[in-house]
Amino acid sequence: MTNPKNRRDFLSSASAATLGALGAGYPSSSALAKPGGAPLNSTADTVIVLWMGGGMASTDTFDPKRYVPYEKGLDPKRVLSTFPAVDTVVDGLQFTEGLEKIGRVMDRGTLIKTYQAADLGFILHSRHQYHWHTAYEPPLTVAAPHIGSWVSRTLGPLNPDLPAFIDIGQTFDGGEKESLKAFHTAGFLGSEFGPFFLVEPDQAVEAVKPPPGMSDERFSKRYQAYKKLLADSPIQQHGSEYQRGSLLKSIDNAHRLLSSPKARKAFDLSLEPKESYDTYKVGGRFGLGCLLARRLTEAGARFIEVTHGYYPFKYWDTHDNGHTRMKELKQMIDAPIAQLVLDLEERKLLDRTLIVVASEFSRDMMMEGKPEKRVKDQVNVPPKIDGPQHYGMHRHFTGAGSVLLFGGGVKKGFVYGETADERPCTTVKNPVNTQQLHASIYRALGIPHDHHYAVEQRPFYVTPDGVTEPVMDLFG
Repeated sequence: MTNPKNRRDFLSSASAATLGALGAGYPSSSALAKPGGAPLNSTADTVIVLWMGGGMASTDTFDPKRYVPYEKGLDPKRVLSTFPAVDTVVDGLQFTEGLEKIGRVMDRGTLIKTYQAADLGFILHSRHQYHWHTAYEPPLTVAAPHIGSWVSRTLGPLNPDLPAFIDIGQTFDGGEKESLKAFHTAGFLGSEFGPFFLVEPDQAVEAVKPPPGMSDERFSKRYQAYKKLLADSPIQQHGSEYQRGSLLKSIDNAHRLLSSPKARKAFDLSLEPKESYDTYKVGGRFGLGCLLARRLTEAGARFIEVTHGYYPFKYWDTHDNGHTRMKELKQMIDAPIAQLVLDLEERKLLDRTLIVVASEFSRDMMMEGKPEKRVKDQVNVPPKIDGPQHYGMHRHFTGAGSVLLFGGGVKKGFVYGETADERPCTTVKNPVNTQQLHASIYRALGIPHDHHYAVEQRPFYVTPDGVTEPVMDLFG
């Protein structure tokens, strides 16, 4: 029987695995940033992405079409929306029933009706989520950074005691976990720019404080001992100067956070007044994630993503009982998103915070994919709807989807793009692709669309081609 590995052995083997897995994607030399253009005047300091992972049906949320209520024997071809339209605070703009609270704050934001997901062959969540979060289409020869990592590397933290990139709600314990891990990373930019994960928002404070009973002196000694162990790791012995420096900086950043009582308060939802907490709590993990995002924005976070967590066939991945499940999902997002907008406005932070509400693609009851593309059906639609399980948007649709933007310099009470009123409810005016959306987010932050880094003597741009420009009509 062999003896258990000690900490030094464990660190060595773990570091070797990390080096082997990521070494090809990291810079081979110490070459760092090579900006492709002069800094721009920014309209935002912070970005909050509210991620509806799984495919949010625009016709049942923010872009209503003809409503046909459920009845047994209904012809599915007649159904474009399964909820009636309701007015918002913006004249002429309607959402679907169940999103009234968000509708009442749309005079602070912009609705993009025409987000078009890329044609990536078979319409798979993992491929489209990778594309949305990195702007790069898989597969790649390098590990493409998450948009939050691009921002972290380029702008750095607003508050040096806080991680620049914080991811709230996503776990990796379900299906497609390896695919999810592929884009939840800083890739070739280095580990110090990767996401700081917080799965349960109401337990976030436990992740940012030393173990119970550990004194400051003991914690400091533990930190120094850990750095000595790192000195013997494969990354420190065999990695590039960039790799070694990035790993040490990530450790230093973690130590700084754990040593800052003031920063830790931002993570502690127990400090929030009960009325405020309860308003967000109606949204479960997602709602409390929005509350945590607000507190972290107040404390000086740079980039935050909040999600239910993507799980196949859960939440927005509505392959059956779409209408029924959509009712529950709307209850989860309506009050928290609206309250986040109002809270940031009250604290005079909305103007410099860009909120992005998005999903990888939309859905339809009948169509699968882009109208002009024939792809493998994923959901069988009966000739007549014989039960509520068939009533809803169950098929992946990439021809048009909704994106909401608030604050951060975007126009107020504005609608961009136009979609068809009859199936296929695709884009008919002003399409917005993933690269354009990313370029627009970067533009709000003052990052040029041709900003790039040298990796293995090749330029890698914040948007893949380095030429896609932001949609300036969104700003005003």
